[in-house]
Amino acid sequence: MTALALAPAPAPDRLRCHAPREEYFGWVRATFADAPASIKSRRYFYNRFLKHWPDLEDWFAEPLLVRLDLHGRVAHEPGKRTGPSHDAGPYLAYLSLVHGIRLDADYVLSRNFDSLFVPKVAAGLGLDLDLLDSLSARMLQLGYAPVSGRSVLTWTFTRLLLMRGNPDLRAIRLDDLTALAGEIKRYCARPEAGFVRASHVSNARRRMPMDQLAEIYQKACLTRLHGVHVLLFNIGQVPEPPFHGLKTAERWRTELTPPETPPALAAPVTRWLSGRLQTSDRAESVRHSRDAFRYFLRWLARAHPNIDAMTQLERRHIEGFMAHLHEHTNARTGRPLTARSRYTYLSPLLQFFRETSQWGWSDVPGRPLLGRSDMPKLPSALPRFIPRAELDRLMEAVEELEDPHQRAALLLLRWSGARRGEIARLTLDCLDAYPDGYPRLRIPVGKTYTERMVPLHPQAADALRDLINAAKAANAAARHDAWAQRPVRYVFMRRGKPMGRHFLYEDALEIACRKAGLVDGDGNPTVTAHRFRHTVGTQLAEGGAQIQTIMAILGHRNAQMSATYSHISDPVLKEQYEKVIAAGGRIAGPAAEELLTSRIGEDTLNWLKTNFFKTELELGHCLRAPAEGPCECDLYLRCSKFLTTSEYAPRLRARLTREQQLAQDAVERGWPREVERHNAIADRIRGLLADLGESTEPGPDDHC
Repeated sequence: MTALALAPAPAPDRLRCHAPREEYFGWVRATFADAPASIKSRRYFYNRFLKHWPDLEDWFAEPLLVRLDLHGRVAHEPGKRTGPSHDAGPYLAYLSLVHGIRLDADYVLSRNFDSLFVPKVAAGLGLDLDLLDSLSARMLQLGYAPVSGRSVLTWTFTRLLLMRGNPDLRAIRLDDLTALAGEIKRYCARPEAGFVRASHVSNARRRMPMDQLAEIYQKACLTRLHGVHVLLFNIGQVPEPPFHGLKTAERWRTELTPPETPPALAAPVTRWLSGRLQTSDRAESVRHSRDAFRYFLRWLARAHPNIDAMTQLERRHIEGFMAHLHEHTNARTGRPLTARSRYTYLSPLLQFFRETSQWGWSDVPGRPLLGRSDMPKLPSALPRFIPRAELDRLMEAVEELEDPHQRAALLLLRWSGARRGEIARLTLDCLDAYPDGYPRLRIPVGKTYTERMVPLHPQAADALRDLINAAKAANAAARHDAWAQRPVRYVFMRRGKPMGRHFLYEDALEIACRKAGLVDGDGNPTVTAHRFRHTVGTQLAEGGAQIQTIMAILGHRNAQMSATYSHISDPVLKEQYEKVIAAGGRIAGPAAEELLTSRIGEDTLNWLKTNFFKTELELGHCLRAPAEGPCECDLYLRCSKFLTTSEYAPRLRARLTREQQLAQDAVERGWPREVERHNAIADRIRGLLADLGESTEPGPDDHC
């Protein structure tokens, strides 16, 4: 027999004794007065149990499989379980709830106690069924189905009460929930857990691998336990809100460095990160820094295992880490790390060494080991908005989403320009209206630490209003919001807890994009949630909105962030493009061939698309990019960067006439060098006009 079968129950905190026969038989007669057969069977089970274990401590000392009457059973053997220990289950429940004898977790997790909350049984055990009914009603209000909600309560409360030896449902606290969660994980990790589960499941599932049966059981148990935690938080019995499972806080805050890190390496990093958490830094920013340090410390342990203190670090170690980042490939994509990924790993190190050296910490190198010149240069890309045709198809698919929360979340993305996290944290008072009745949305404090009010399209307002009404009806308890620094009641709630962003956005977009045909070659959606924000900003700029308006709606902290959208829809750039390119005009000049043959660099081309109007000269354009420095050639007509178009033909003809006049004047004055210069310019202009297909004869509208 293995460990589980041999392991006895844990030592008791008090002497455990049998209930007197007269007392228990009297309770049975009173409880089952209308069922003589039940009275007879329970008396028999009691007598048989005492015959096998006259000393109750001997029963607790038996291996678990013996106490379950499974010690002689073959795996996957069908048939109903019976035996002196198994049949005494109701008596053992009586001992626990009436005499305060705590049953061990292995036993209560290994069997069912179906009759515990039957009205006539519960009354004699001190269980408050009226309270259970009110809790079941609260589960229903939070969004649970009637049957599943009550099942969650009865299963979990049964185990908690029997382990505590106390029938009082109001006495359950977070420590009890946490203890049961730990026992569930410990129990399901035992090899015999699957064997025990095989005696409970249907014949179809009985043939499943036993470790899989235990895994399924653990997940089901923890899900039920989490549901009870949510309920007790929402009625105020447990003040700690459930975060994930039974965790009430983010674990990363207590694991700032890898556990194997030497203390002299971990201490300054932990001190620095903890200090940032206690200041105004965003928790998410600190978490990114923490992840970067954990990556660096693990690399350091592999590359330089002899280093066990931060003071031992030198510049060469950091150079080795930077070389590693350049050579390392992303495990998921198989490609080298991007410049932004390398920047993310190096930036916290730069800040750490700079600040700690300034503060004079004694357990750090005492000098910056990184400089700004070490940081990767990040490309500056324009926001990727959703083109109109794709947006129309996508929103048609969004309208057909079945889940109202997903539909409302995407409509809010489309019409508000808010960030994903801001929408997920909308509160019940977020929607009102302007004096003229147009909907107005209150976007909560977020990345910029500023609350703001923005107009909201009626379509999104209607969808949001339905969710607000549903959330008010569910009446979930307020939760402390880390951004707002106060308890708030959220709109996007389900079963008494905030909804996940992956469900609201990624899952919803995957459904909508597939329906709209907006997927790549691998079948992945081509639209992300953040592209809606870029789309709103771009549409505002295209509609002529002022920078201040874009800043107010998108919640930008400075004008430069909002001006990016103006660059996308620059009206001067569009006008120049239409005149020169879209109208079919011809181009000439030394730079024309380079442009027409696509030999111009990508960076230069991108700069020209945005700044073409700035390149204008008297008779054309100069295509010299800023990276090439200032122009040193005044003879721009022959400069390799000069470009002209048909739009300048009248000016070219007027300039030709003028150069001819100046050449004649130089002849009359006897200035041969000036004659040569003006004739050369005139010849160059004739060549440009010929390249443009324009006449050299002056017209009535020609002027310089």
